[in-house]
Amino acid sequence: MRVCIVTASIGAGHDLPAERLAEALGRRGVQAQVLDGLRAAGPLAERLILGGSSFETVAGNRAYDAAYWLLQEFPPTRGLGGWMMGEFGRRGLLGAVGRSRPDVVVSTYPGATEALARARRSGRLPVPLASVITDLAALGLWAAPGVDLHLVTHPESIPEVRARAGAGTRVHAVRGFNPAGFANPPSRAAARARLGLPGGAPVVLASGGGWGIGDVLGAVEAARAVDGCHVLVLCGSSPGLRERVDARFADDALVRPLGFTDQMPVLMAAADVLIHSTAGLTVLEAAICGCHAISYGWGRGHLRANNRAYERFGLAHVAADRPALDAALARCLAERRPRDDAWLDLPEAADVLLGELAPAG
Repeated sequence: MRVCIVTASIGAGHDLPAERLAEALGRRGVQAQVLDGLRAAGPLAERLILGGSSFETVAGNRAYDAAYWLLQEFPPTRGLGGWMMGEFGRRGLLGAVGRSRPDVVVSTYPGATEALARARRSGRLPVPLASVITDLAALGLWAAPGVDLHLVTHPESIPEVRARAGAGTRVHAVRGFNPAGFANPPSRAAARARLGLPGGAPVVLASGGGWGIGDVLGAVEAARAVDGCHVLVLCGSSPGLRERVDARFADDALVRPLGFTDQMPVLMAAADVLIHSTAGLTVLEAAICGCHAISYGWGRGHLRANNRAYERFGLAHVAADRPALDAALARCLAERRPRDDAWLDLPEAADVLLGELAPAG
């Protein structure tokens, strides 16, 4: 059996789930190829998407907001936007997928999911298609008619998937897109010992996601306003953010900037609170480790819908500004959050994928 997993190198929220799924399929004897859907779509598509994803400026953030509103919120352009995403770069994407000769195609990037779902409905994609959904809400591109199987990381997402893809669509809540260490994270004491952190002091993770976006410096300042608080700053792949953190907090021994890291289970287990700007799997990982999560510092586009869902389901706190962040941080530090062990009861994504879509024989 061959599986082609289509991702996009936009931050880490699509690449890492693709890699974890490929590894899990490999352990089950399945040949899995990971394909960059943006690159396959062609240089113009790659340049348009990546070039329009600069969040370092006010203009870049407003452009993202406008694009999201036109594609997802404004009915006259929502259908046109979906058609454009389905057609633009389709030939290159389908050509690259076809060359891998897959029995099943899996998409972890919603832009590719939209294009592949349209191809599946029209018969241009002749093999089953699965969509991996790592956001909680705002699933207009993640879930679509034509997708044979939706794999969600939050059971709370299932009603929206059915509303968008059809009441009869196949959808399962699964695990298996997070690093393996989240299946058995260390205790708080053990994690802090590994990181050289004191056992009794408050510890906060401040994160801007893979791209290091949002008001991360404001999150650090809010955490450092708490007496004795140690702050681990996850700068992702953004050298600019790392430089700003180094410049602002060079003389503060309790602020530790970190680049892209594979130690997230240890960091989450050590922390009392995560202040995070971009939602996705990181908020789920915080719950798994018993770490409070506060969504703060960006709130653009799809994050608005995700923030509303976080509050509705009680999965994370949401702070719209610094006073709200200060208040949320005080509440979180006052009460320890228990670990969410229910995640371990979910089936593995690779097993569900093979059980639902593996070809007969």
